[in-house]
Amino acid sequence: MMDHPERPEHASTPAPLRQPMGRRTWMKSAAALAGGAAVGLSPTACRPVRREQSGAAPSAGAEMVGTPLDAIVETTYGKVRGYTRNGVYIFKGMAYGATTAGANRFLPPKKPEPWTDVRSALGWGPVAPFYDRGWANNERQFLYNWDDGYPSEDMLGINVWTPSVTDGTKRPVLLWFHGGGYTYGSSHELPMLNGQHLAQYHDVVYASINHRLNAFGYLDLSRIGGAKYATSANAGMLDLVASLEWVRDNIERFGGDPDNVTIFGQSGGGAKVGTVMAMPSAEGLFHKAVIHSGPPLRVGTPDVSDRLALAVLDELGLGRSEVEKLHEVPWQNLLAAAQAAEEKLRTAPRTPGTASAAPRWGPVMDGNVIPQHPFDPEPSPVSADIPLMIGCTFHEFTNGIDDPDAKDLTLDGLRERLQPRFGDQADAVIAAAQKAVPGALPFELWGVIQTAPGFRQGSVTIAERKAAQAGAPAYLYWFGWKTKVLEGRPLAFHCQDLPFWFDHVDRCARQTGGTAEAHALADKMSKALVAFTRTGDPNHEGIPQWPTYSATNPANMVWDDEVSVENDPDGELRALTAESREG
Repeated sequence: MMDHPERPEHASTPAPLRQPMGRRTWMKSAAALAGGAAVGLSPTACRPVRREQSGAAPSAGAEMVGTPLDAIVETTYGKVRGYTRNGVYIFKGMAYGATTAGANRFLPPKKPEPWTDVRSALGWGPVAPFYDRGWANNERQFLYNWDDGYPSEDMLGINVWTPSVTDGTKRPVLLWFHGGGYTYGSSHELPMLNGQHLAQYHDVVYASINHRLNAFGYLDLSRIGGAKYATSANAGMLDLVASLEWVRDNIERFGGDPDNVTIFGQSGGGAKVGTVMAMPSAEGLFHKAVIHSGPPLRVGTPDVSDRLALAVLDELGLGRSEVEKLHEVPWQNLLAAAQAAEEKLRTAPRTPGTASAAPRWGPVMDGNVIPQHPFDPEPSPVSADIPLMIGCTFHEFTNGIDDPDAKDLTLDGLRERLQPRFGDQADAVIAAAQKAVPGALPFELWGVIQTAPGFRQGSVTIAERKAAQAGAPAYLYWFGWKTKVLEGRPLAFHCQDLPFWFDHVDRCARQTGGTAEAHALADKMSKALVAFTRTGDPNHEGIPQWPTYSATNPANMVWDDEVSVENDPDGELRALTAESREG
């Protein structure tokens, strides 16, 4: 996907709103950068300045791109050539590991072979093979604006955005783990997953990676194939560790500080962050962590992952003694077998005496790579000293896009929807939801109720257990900003918060509307993320004081048009929905 030109402000935003937001202009003179790019000069002298200093805004759609000679950086494996865009240096698809195809399948990642030429890092590298997610919903396509990329087993690549590769400054580093569970996704699947504004306006180094997914990263052959495949159930997680090792060894050459690295991710990426926090091999490679909408209390267990591996062999017509033949199967065939096996096991009747969980691709508590569940019954000691920010959105997967009747829902209709699950407690649940989110419409209440026992309770539980561990602070948030596009039906949906953390309101105008209100909130949220990245504390002068989470002060930062701090605002609702779930 090509970089889209965008302005750092919404075109109609009035000047008084721009001033306190502290945005920067792309440069003092567009002509100066254009001239520098034309002769291959460094754009360092044209680094963006604050708009309040320059008093000028770039023209609408301005995009200044160059390929200066100082955008060539020597990594530990060889030189790579990037480019500049509006004063930011960008490098894409750099190898942090060797190909995972053929003989390297299912095994721990290997280092890349060194090269002697200058490799191009101008375009996205391959993504891990994954099966069709079904982008049939037209409105969902409009909101998310996906780019699935092109698949290959040579996908261990890292992308970097940095303000400078030459000034000698060591900046905080944000390393992104993408979503899509452990089955789908890529580093650039969504428009907001772009480090332009984090580097340009917030003076940090942003990196993102691709890694092995589904059967390529999590096919548990340990019981079937023996010692050679002892770590196969967690190969995709070992890729993440390899990317952190690359950051440790190389990021300083890109203007980053290897001693100040924050890992963050959303959905499946958030779960990956939490799981890395339980991996001894990652200890010391990162220093802060952020989990967006993906609380990973537990990972898989060998009894379940073993069933899935056997089902894949069966789909391919291979027996237990033919594991080595898996290295020769075309990746398209392996992918198809992985999808078919997972689907059959998910829909098959449960056999008495077998594991009850429906097998899904993901990491496994194998006693070695992952010695214990990340946060159950307690947080892993591996990351006891790692500050954590965690939270989710109000509505996650329940909204007026997936549920077209929701916009017309009445309180009576909501009660009717809830009674099969809650019985005569339905009215109490509605009242608790109204208390948690005053003034919400019935279909908004429906979304909050559906989210409460899952991502919301999981996020709260992890914050509680992290606080009880007393090794490093935990900060809990709840995101409730509702987009105005599509008549407001999407609500505060899954991924809706990402444009705000990444400070990419205009790039993601299909989600945000590109409004002044969205820009104001993005300014607060992106600054909080960067403050946390710098110091382990998200507080800055633009938001109310955000206390650390504790049993005596269960503080939640609530992100909405009005940003506020509230103590356990939906505690009653979560208690009611949890009781129903357990019952």
